Amino acid sequence: MASNTTPLWLFDLDNTLHNASHAIFPAINANMNRYMTQVFAQGGHPSDEATVNFLRRHYWRLYGATLLGMVRHHGVRIDDFLHEAHRFDDLPNMVRAERGIGRWLRQLPGRKILLTNAPQRYSRQLVRHLGLHRHFSQHISIESMQVHRQLRPKPSRLMLRRLLAREKVKPRDCILVEDTVANLKTARELGVRTAWVTQYMIGDPHLAHMSARRIRDRHPAYVDVKVSSVRQLPRRLAALGALRKK
Repeated sequence: MASNTTPLWLFDLDNTLHNASHAIFPAINANMNRYMTQVFAQGGHPSDEATVNFLRRHYWRLYGATLLGMVRHHGVRIDDFLHEAHRFDDLPNMVRAERGIGRWLRQLPGRKILLTNAPQRYSRQLVRHLGLHRHFSQHISIESMQVHRQLRPKPSRLMLRRLLAREKVKPRDCILVEDTVANLKTARELGVRTAWVTQYMIGDPHLAHMSARRIRDRHPAYVDVKVSSVRQLPRRLAALGALRKK
């Protein structure tokens, strides 16, 4: 059912607005592995390649961000981890994205907030490089996702509730656009509408265990709309309840 209220859109960044799987995610994973190896070795923990790879993926699946696992279990500083994980020699040349993203965003009614588990410096640089910064009324990076002085990145229910309350928006009038199903599932449980972007998932190293066919065929009940690209969102407004009643 269409809403009388103009929706609030929450947009993820990596593998939603651009292809992070092409070069950026592999570089981040290599940076994480290098830093985690140093931390584990200094702490007297196993630091072989297999252990590091396993824990990087395990913490990501368990907490929604490898960073949280490293903070909780290994005492690393948030700023140190984010700095080391997002060191790039030439970020602009690593970016791959569709043309016309800004045009598609303009066709979506309502305010738009960038809500990303990436750090501020990286995400701001990337959004400006893509020419999308003018489309977002707010830019919420992982450093800002704190509740009671505790880091609560996506898929935190508490963080999302606080965000909706602060914006004075009912869940049904909010739409989360994401590539990560865990984040979509949590949002849908709160009553937020969900749009799943899938085109960059095939190359996502976090999803190496999923076949391309499984990704294409999958449509969880908590996903309102499944699209390959954000360019399809303007045509799916009715399915998302994002059209005003006349």
